[in-house]
Amino acid sequence: MIMKHTKNIRRVLILILMLSLGFASIVLAQEGEDDPLQPGAQIYAANCAMCHGKNGEGRVGATLAKDWPSIRPDLASKDTIVNGVAGSPMPAWSQDNGGPLSDQEIEAVVTYILSWQTGGVPQITPAHTLTPRPAISPVPGVEGNPDQGVVLYNENCRVCHGKNGEGRIGATLAKPWPSIRPDLAIRSTIANGVAGSPMPAWSQENGGPLNSEEIDHLTAFVISWPVPQNTQETATPAEQPSSPFLAWGGIFLTIGLFLLIITLIWLFQNKHRD
Repeated sequence: MIMKHTKNIRRVLILILMLSLGFASIVLAQEGEDDPLQPGAQIYAANCAMCHGKNGEGRVGATLAKDWPSIRPDLASKDTIVNGVAGSPMPAWSQDNGGPLSDQEIEAVVTYILSWQTGGVPQITPAHTLTPRPAISPVPGVEGNPDQGVVLYNENCRVCHGKNGEGRIGATLAKPWPSIRPDLAIRSTIANGVAGSPMPAWSQENGGPLNSEEIDHLTAFVISWPVPQNTQETATPAEQPSSPFLAWGGIFLTIGLFLLIITLIWLFQNKHRD
């Protein structure tokens, strides 16, 4: 009777062990199913889409959704991101060259961009949610609506000039403007760009995406900043798994269950021998 009872206990414990191992395989499978393009897609959406388009179709920057005629297109595209293109609107994005992106983030972006060659256009994860700003008082004598300008700024300028105009890979905008008509100087720079610099022309007349009224709104917003802001903004990191049963958490749990089962089997065997 005791032997039969012991056999039943062993069967139950073996069943638990098999279920635990099955759970471990599910955890590892879930970990392996994570989209390898997701980190690059998030970084691209937060840093590159404003100039190159949400799907690499080109905007004020070059078209990226294309075939890259190169033996090593990964190295060519990485070099462009790391070092920029001198005399063009493409700045250097690597931290070694004063940009905001780490080597790992640049590798992720390259992998994502090159996926357009064979995999079509992946779904881009939206950039981080923006915090609404309070209503902005217009500067007297300046055309445009600064409240509409802030929306345009977040969509087109924030990634280069920073959340509060503090500068990032573009110039600092939250500063005094020493000019009789600073609004006209700002408007001209937005519309026409700055030749030989990373600042492209944004007006539709110069091949950009913004019409005259939108440039007025942007100008009204940029000139509304009263004092410099010192908030430093960095690239949006990829989201990390939030479930405790993914990645190492699930593996450690499985190992713990395995050791517990082995201990229980050993205790039952010694008890019945005694």
